[in-house]
Amino acid sequence: MTMDPGCKGANQAEGVVVDGDKLANVFVYVKSGLEARAFAIPSPITIEQSGCRYRPHVAGAMVGQMVRFVNSDSTTHNIHPNPKNNREWNESQMPQGPPVEKTFAHPETMMQVKCNQHPWMTMYLNVVNSPFFAVTGADGRFEIAGLPPGDYTLGFVQERLGMREVKISLRAKENATVDVNFKVE
Repeated sequence: MTMDPGCKGANQAEGVVVDGDKLANVFVYVKSGLEARAFAIPSPITIEQSGCRYRPHVAGAMVGQMVRFVNSDSTTHNIHPNPKNNREWNESQMPQGPPVEKTFAHPETMMQVKCNQHPWMTMYLNVVNSPFFAVTGADGRFEIAGLPPGDYTLGFVQERLGMREVKISLRAKENATVDVNFKVE
């Protein structure tokens, strides 16, 4: 990071961030159980390029939701998603230039987004069919609010540790606690 004077970020681990037995940056979403429902597209989300890092490192959006990439650095960045189900694109963004705004047409988990100018800059964008998703914080916790009563499969995906699934049943006005274990090798 020191080779580019526009990179003033701290070199920190982002891939597998563990605090004791708590795992950050796990994308959690309703994988099944909502297929017959339609949802309004939420407001845009923002991915910031700051300190030559993507922030957040893991994010979620709904199919068709605007994803806004903002460059807060004093250096040029290059936004380059590597999708499996969506259209690939590659766009440079000048320092503090206008936002790059994109939507994604198909569901996809752990879509890598990189910067070709700064090879350490990587983040993971997850695109799903509903607004019911979250990313675990540094304490390993997450909350998916407003999920209607029903039977669901929750997907838990981490960039290096893979996917886990948990089935849950929710009744009206019920909260559920879910614990998932990933094996760190």
